[in-house]
Amino acid sequence: MTPETSVLTHGAEDVLPAGRLAEQLAEGRPLRVKLGIDPTAPDIHLGHVVVLNKLAEFQAHGHTVVLIIGDYTARVGDPSGRDSRRPVLSPEEIDANARTFQDQAFRVLDPDRTEVRFNSEWLEMPVQALFELVGKVTVARLLERDDFSKRMAADQPISALELLYPIMQGYDSVAVRSDVELGGTDQRFNLLFARDVQRAYGVPEQSVMTMPILPGLDGERRMSKSLGNYVGVTEPPEEIFGRVMSIPDAVMPLYFELLLGRELPDGAPVDGKRELARSLVARFYDEAAAGASEAAFDRVHVQRRAPEEMPEVSLGDLEGGDGAEGEVHMPALIAGAFGISSSEARRLLGQGGVKLDGEGVSADRLDLPRSELEGRVLQVGKRRFARLSA
Repeated sequence: MTPETSVLTHGAEDVLPAGRLAEQLAEGRPLRVKLGIDPTAPDIHLGHVVVLNKLAEFQAHGHTVVLIIGDYTARVGDPSGRDSRRPVLSPEEIDANARTFQDQAFRVLDPDRTEVRFNSEWLEMPVQALFELVGKVTVARLLERDDFSKRMAADQPISALELLYPIMQGYDSVAVRSDVELGGTDQRFNLLFARDVQRAYGVPEQSVMTMPILPGLDGERRMSKSLGNYVGVTEPPEEIFGRVMSIPDAVMPLYFELLLGRELPDGAPVDGKRELARSLVARFYDEAAAGASEAAFDRVHVQRRAPEEMPEVSLGDLEGGDGAEGEVHMPALIAGAFGISSSEARRLLGQGGVKLDGEGVSADRLDLPRSELEGRVLQVGKRRFARLSA
């Protein structure tokens, strides 16, 4: 194995078929390395960064990344890893997510070595071309997918649109003449199926590389915004630092390996978390932000003091009061101050997660006089603070 092959395959779960990538690298030409992402959410989190890191390694070795924004396949919904149909977003939601997603990807990727494509360019095809595409594959091959076979065994529905998804994703590899395609381990079938579609069109077949899936902040389920166990790359530095510090000790070795490419250093787990948090904030912002976010974390969680800087919330701008001497409905105040739902605010109150100047707010006090709130610091959870003004 050449040094380049060794570096580029380090940390990968699968590199298939065996020996193919080494053969491609030996050709001495820049490879076209594909990643397809459906813009089903606007933000990139650390789970995405695992694959983006590997793409950046390919770029550092002179190869071209082809980032495909699946604005067309997102209308279908990828069934990978799901046991039911995934909700399909509106065209407006897809377009908005696509615009922000590619900008965020450049926090990891080199824009000069990235080719951004939208698969609506080739998938908005005439019906005759679609018939030709679908006619090149068999239903039996599609039903080899684990999630499809499990749903059939459980008598759960599979839509015809879902069967089309891997076919269209495979045609992406034909359209951009992909040499290598990356994805998470849950994408293994789709990536290999793309080789079938390439072969059917007489296009050289791509290599496939799958990367491990990063567990979320709960240490168990995959990182996902819908599960709330994620760290977004565009979150404020203090939020990134604080979320990383909450990672369970048991998954820290995997976080170091997948996000920093090295082993967790010996020592106390909290020291490793601080190193990881500083490294990530410095990467997505800068060293100054990393130092400031650590100082802010220590001020709140070590010294037990309120942050030096926090948003100011005017009580007059929020629902729940009826004048200067009126009462403020706490769920409405919390929801308006931190952008959460009133039901979530009630839940936090019930769990004792709301404080005023460091003192817990009783769950049975849903309405407080405005005079008791003015000038005080409202805290929700461990990291959200706001100063209340008249």
